[in-house]
Amino acid sequence: MLLVREGKGGRDRFVPLGDRAADWVERWLVLRPRYVVPPDDGWLFLTKRGRPLAPKRLGGLVSRYIDEAQIGKSGSCHLFRHTMATLMLEAGADVRYIQEILGHAELSTTALYTRVSIGKLQDVHRRTHPARAHRTEADHEDLLSSLAAELLEADDS
Repeated sequence: MLLVREGKGGRDRFVPLGDRAADWVERWLVLRPRYVVPPDDGWLFLTKRGRPLAPKRLGGLVSRYIDEAQIGKSGSCHLFRHTMATLMLEAGADVRYIQEILGHAELSTTALYTRVSIGKLQDVHRRTHPARAHRTEADHEDLLSSLAAELLEADDS
């Protein structure tokens, strides 16, 4: 677990830290003492001068790296937050857990991320709905023809 101090909305929170991220943090912690200027306030990321890395500076660096990676998107740290939330939702995570990780005070703020997953929802529906499993393409055509005929008869009366 990682303590995020004064994160989104100025709130502190704990978030899970995956093995891969933990490995990179451990590597940094080996180097970090070289940059600490006493007194050590405990900030994880420091500048070359031992000061806390400002959020805007971090955002600028991330934005530059995203541009250099030529992934076809622009953004900064928020792009990673947004991508993580979307992928976790698509993998089945409960939106309340996403809310906690993102540090949103209101569930309605986190719910905005669910809109991004509509395409995934449509795909899952198309592939898994019970009607799909029991009907062939010919059955669908027959149903459409029957429905069209009924509508035409109803129009005449």
